[in-house]
Amino acid sequence: MSAHILIVEDEKAIALALSGLLRKQGYEITAVHDAPRAIAKARAGGFDLVLTDLALGRGGSGMDVLSASREAHPDVPVLMITAHGSEKIAVQAIKAGAEDYVPKPFDNDEIRLAVSRALDRTRLAREHRLLLDRVQREHGFDSIVGAGGAMQKVFELIRKVAATDLTVLIRGDSGTGKELVAQALHDHSSRRDRPFVAVNCAAISRELVESELFGHEKGAFTGADAQRVGRFEAANGGSIFLDEIGDMPLETQAKVLRVLQERTVERVGGNRTIPVDVRIIAATHRDLEAEVQEGRYRQDLYYRLRVVEARLPPLSQRREDIPALCDRFLAGLAVRLGRPPKKASAAALVALSKHDWPGNVRELKSAIERAAVLAVGDEIEPGDFDLVPSKSASAMVGTDVPFAEAKKQAVAYFERSYISQALSENDGNISRTAAAIGMVRQSLQQKIREHGLRKDGE
Repeated sequence: MSAHILIVEDEKAIALALSGLLRKQGYEITAVHDAPRAIAKARAGGFDLVLTDLALGRGGSGMDVLSASREAHPDVPVLMITAHGSEKIAVQAIKAGAEDYVPKPFDNDEIRLAVSRALDRTRLAREHRLLLDRVQREHGFDSIVGAGGAMQKVFELIRKVAATDLTVLIRGDSGTGKELVAQALHDHSSRRDRPFVAVNCAAISRELVESELFGHEKGAFTGADAQRVGRFEAANGGSIFLDEIGDMPLETQAKVLRVLQERTVERVGGNRTIPVDVRIIAATHRDLEAEVQEGRYRQDLYYRLRVVEARLPPLSQRREDIPALCDRFLAGLAVRLGRPPKKASAAALVALSKHDWPGNVRELKSAIERAAVLAVGDEIEPGDFDLVPSKSASAMVGTDVPFAEAKKQAVAYFERSYISQALSENDGNISRTAAAIGMVRQSLQQKIREHGLRKDGE
């Protein structure tokens, strides 16, 4: 179907020229010449894109049209036409939600390209939502993908306990999606409209963990220049997710146990007892039973946390989910890049299914996005993945070659893996990648060619 475009331009000659130009491209056009009528039209809807001049004379401006359109139909892109000298206002329009702006004087190709890009991005976003909806209906629960029996058991557990206030302990290796399960438990509870506060206990230093969790009073320690509310207080009425709780120091474990028992906290340096109403969800990749036996974890806290236990399988035990996960990651990347989504070939899916994935779903996502950025054409093939055995570079090379050659091979392996990862994290943009890793752009291009990371030479 042809896109329907609303043109808002107070200079009728320009409106007529724009209408004629875009009708030749096959678009349906409605043109208005003042802000009040444009605002009414934008609110009424029925358009796939709004193209408005920033300055519209009396009765309002293009910013008013933008505001009305975004409020009534946030998915409809708005392009702004700006006069010379109004670039600062145009930037404000972008911050307010405009898709892009075209400065005057403009040529026909510039307008055609801006309109085409805006409509393409809208179409891709719509296709992305439809694809995610399909993947979710067929394979998932909220943002979690899982068609196999192991994940279906996790989904069933979420359905059963989400509506309760029972404490849940989520077990699983790093990268298996423990926070996604915690978020789903919160989203399907009566606390869904209250805060969900996530804390990575392994990422907080031993000196600061209690201040982070319980807050502190002004002057409690050097650097405590003001009172601070802790994470438990911030989560009041909602849920707190204590990720990697197996890494929590013993002295802090005792205070968390007290929160579980008494539902109160005391800020560091304070003596006031503060009641908190929170649902506690915890997660760990550690063997807590062994930690208890070794005296590194409190047994009473372990039993308090393990009221309900959810175990997430590693990706190597749910390979049947890899195609659906691949679809989801490719669709999300396509929206971020503003490009049509690529697909993984049947051979690529076989290669992915045979890999061990020690980094689990997190590693799979990184590999898929990197391959999609580097692949030539619409389909990803096995050669586009950098799937190497989970060994160190030295172990891969072996000792059956001279030291100098082994060193050369190890360096080459490191360079390829490092640059490939950096390109993926910067969506394949060579200039951004070079800046991020501290290389000269030309040197990075040379390394990319050396390691065959771009088949098209770019």
